[in-house]
Amino acid sequence: MTTRLSHLFLRTLRDNPVDAEVASHRLLVRAGYIRRAAPGIYSWLPLGLKVLRRLEQIVREEMDAIGAQEVHFPALLPKEPYETSGRWKTYGDGIFVLGDRKSEQVEPRVRRPNYLLAPTHEEMFTLLVKDLYSSYKDLPVNLYQIQTKYRDEARPRAGLLRGREFVMKDSYSFCVTDEDQRAAYDAHREAYVRIFQRLGLPAVPVSADNGTMGGSASEEFLFPCDIGEDTFVESPGGYRANVEAVTSVPPEPVPYDDAPAAVVHHTPGTDTIQTLVDAANAHQPRQDRAWTAADTLKNVVVVVITPEGERRVTIIAVPGDREVDLKRAEATIGSTLGIEGEVSVEAAEAQDFARHPELVAGYIGPGMSLESAHLGRESATGIPYLADPRIVSGTRWITGANKPDHHVFGLVAGRDFTWDATIESVVVRDGDPAPDGSGPLSTRRGIELGHIFMLGRFFSEVLGLKVLDENGKQSTVAMGSYGFGVTRALAALVEANHDEKGIIWPAAVAPADIHLVATGKGSEVFEVAEELAHQLEAAGLSVIYDDRPKVSPGVKFGDAELVGVPTIVVVGRGLAEGNVEVKDRRSGQAENVALDQAVGHLVERAASLI
Repeated sequence: MTTRLSHLFLRTLRDNPVDAEVASHRLLVRAGYIRRAAPGIYSWLPLGLKVLRRLEQIVREEMDAIGAQEVHFPALLPKEPYETSGRWKTYGDGIFVLGDRKSEQVEPRVRRPNYLLAPTHEEMFTLLVKDLYSSYKDLPVNLYQIQTKYRDEARPRAGLLRGREFVMKDSYSFCVTDEDQRAAYDAHREAYVRIFQRLGLPAVPVSADNGTMGGSASEEFLFPCDIGEDTFVESPGGYRANVEAVTSVPPEPVPYDDAPAAVVHHTPGTDTIQTLVDAANAHQPRQDRAWTAADTLKNVVVVVITPEGERRVTIIAVPGDREVDLKRAEATIGSTLGIEGEVSVEAAEAQDFARHPELVAGYIGPGMSLESAHLGRESATGIPYLADPRIVSGTRWITGANKPDHHVFGLVAGRDFTWDATIESVVVRDGDPAPDGSGPLSTRRGIELGHIFMLGRFFSEVLGLKVLDENGKQSTVAMGSYGFGVTRALAALVEANHDEKGIIWPAAVAPADIHLVATGKGSEVFEVAEELAHQLEAAGLSVIYDDRPKVSPGVKFGDAELVGVPTIVVVGRGLAEGNVEVKDRRSGQAENVALDQAVGHLVERAASLI
């Protein structure tokens, strides 16, 4: 049935929403696809739902093509499975929790949470398979759903790109053998490549950190975009990885048998790397070259915030010419320190230094960790001391002496100090070597649209998913997890397909094939446009028909360009010569087509766009 603008629940806006920072947010609101209900939460309007459902259908078709079967879980989930897996605790503040009328009353009108709004469904899928399957003959099986998820995003922004409620496709593979699991992983990977090809989005797979999901393999699909919150790297030889998964190429250990003893020098007013380098060159010059920031050892004090909210002070040692990337540190520091669950990392504040007066800001050195050989033994201060991989045995450093206005020169790693663990935490720079030797890295920004994991057997083990193998013995099932951000992909499509006038939808997801505009005061224009709309629908094309009788042509054209249907057809002045105007929304080029040939022309055009 033809969608008539005179009856469509739609109000386009001329001005940008005041809270909109990115193009997709601005245009989806202005074009009447979504409306803000609360921070990070949006209502979907008729045109928005059309696009969302078409995008979902593409995902559904590709999942079905690899033999995955669709199910649908509730969004309101019980606490117990997430307690068993440990994620009730490790998610921390990242989930929405609530109590029902049967939950324990903490105080009047305050209930102890015993439910959560689903952030993801690994536990529920695992328990479903456990409930119904018990033999190797039942496996492998791939299950998926397209469903709304909820996460208590601290700073919702950018419209659909970072919200508290979003639509995601999550699928899971269950296999007896690792070989079958690898095949399931590869099948999902290929399905994702096809989805992005159909959408016309140039998303690229990059190696990723497994994070709290665990497992043996992980890849993200990122759409390169300047507004993306993820940074990835690529090399001329084809290496690609999220910066969180990049490993440094450490130097070889350096012999230090003949290294002179370290010396402490008075270095007043040198509480920054630059002032330290300047003072070293002025008062302790080298004979072979000038001192640089790369000769200094910078000891960065950070705070690791556990899922329970505990603030753990930690020191990260990096070469002085490098900066700490807190997000990179966040990816592995929790497991490095033996903390379960997702942690956050931030720079230490005055309150943290107040708890540790032995930390002399600007003059911190590694001396406090000399007694610590591993994390099982506390250092002199009890503060973990973690080192960048570039700090290897035998390297010499200028660093703080843990005393105001003093630095140590010639401190030798492995001889004069040790560290509790190595951690990847520095900002990856253009020109850093790729870990596989494929050349220098270059950095790019991207929007994460998908993430696939080889989960291994963690969830199966903790939730007791076992089947009898061919020998009649209990075998723990291997799992894979595959997420695809449906609403994120929709926003990314707008980021990739818009101009100053509005959205330019790819034909595969557009809310209609044709945006038909009737312009003129006479009844004949509307009668012809009405008949053309019927003929186009009969030929299998979907039509948005602007039949508003008292709206100016300029407003109608502006709305058509804002809404973004790929083909705009105008019935107006050309009708006197028996023509209609067919305009390509992407190129802006228009042509006159004879009215009696318009349907065939538009059917061929629509087929060519898909």
